[in-house]
Amino acid sequence: MNTTLIKSTQSIAIIGAGGFLGKHLTKSLSSQIYDLRCFDHNLIGIDKTEGIQWIEGDISSSSLIEAINGCSTVIHLASTSTPSTADKNISEDAKKNIQSSLHLFDQCAASGVKRIIFISSGGTVYGSPDIIPTPESAPTYPITAYGVTKLTIEKYLDIYLRQKDIDYRVLRVSNIYGPLQTAQNGQGVIASFLSKIINNQPIEIWGDGSITRDYIFVDDVIDAIISCIEDDGPHKIFNIGSGKGTSINKIIQLIENTTGVKVQKKLKPGRKVDVKTNILDCSLANEQLKWHPQTSLADGLKETYTWIKNICRYTNIRRS
Repeated sequence: MNTTLIKSTQSIAIIGAGGFLGKHLTKSLSSQIYDLRCFDHNLIGIDKTEGIQWIEGDISSSSLIEAINGCSTVIHLASTSTPSTADKNISEDAKKNIQSSLHLFDQCAASGVKRIIFISSGGTVYGSPDIIPTPESAPTYPITAYGVTKLTIEKYLDIYLRQKDIDYRVLRVSNIYGPLQTAQNGQGVIASFLSKIINNQPIEIWGDGSITRDYIFVDDVIDAIISCIEDDGPHKIFNIGSGKGTSINKIIQLIENTTGVKVQKKLKPGRKVDVKTNILDCSLANEQLKWHPQTSLADGLKETYTWIKNICRYTNIRRS
């Protein structure tokens, strides 16, 4: 990780601090921020670092005010859905994610928050793009409810800027992977594949394995978030990815090289919700945020595999 230190006088609230990305961000900011508040609906089992305010509650609860009141920056990581789950109940997805985000933004306005950083989805807001790698200026035609929800929240942030004078930054992040990510919530191809290999289970492949995605290591995403905290440039929306495309077939090959295990494949028909190719043009983040990904896919896979292997071993020990 190659993160520039943030001024210790910053007061920052992380909404969704108990999630995969939230845990990494909390760890990175814990020694840098004078007043760091970590908010989540469930903090059971979280390693609560001393010197941090840990606040548990739902976004609709009064405890949210305690988390953000007087903060200069709020980092919005909270989400109750994944690309696969959002389409199963579209109205519920909108209710839980769009309405809760608007409530958060209202409370931010009432509490004097100066900036909101929102983690959007570079993998879904563009739909099936005609321009590859895809820049932020490309048309946004999401083909999943998840992408529509993320894009809608982005649009509302611009309204809150105009009407409530709350500045914002949006990071359209590609496919994140890394330690602490599990396959339990249905998100994270790499975490899912590695877990199945370790447990001697076949990997499900939807289609012929040619679907191509832009994979970005979690540490690089954390660097991008932190670079937005004090950014004063003109642009507010940034793609965050490796800028390189890797097919499912290539991922499997890299995983076999990393683990030394021959992958068992279970082929399934292709799905309509799967965009053929998604690669992000991250030139804008390179230029304004001075951000560049530092971790190669091969190195990131090794680190992720080591973590998942240790977790699986620990779980097996506890069960025996």
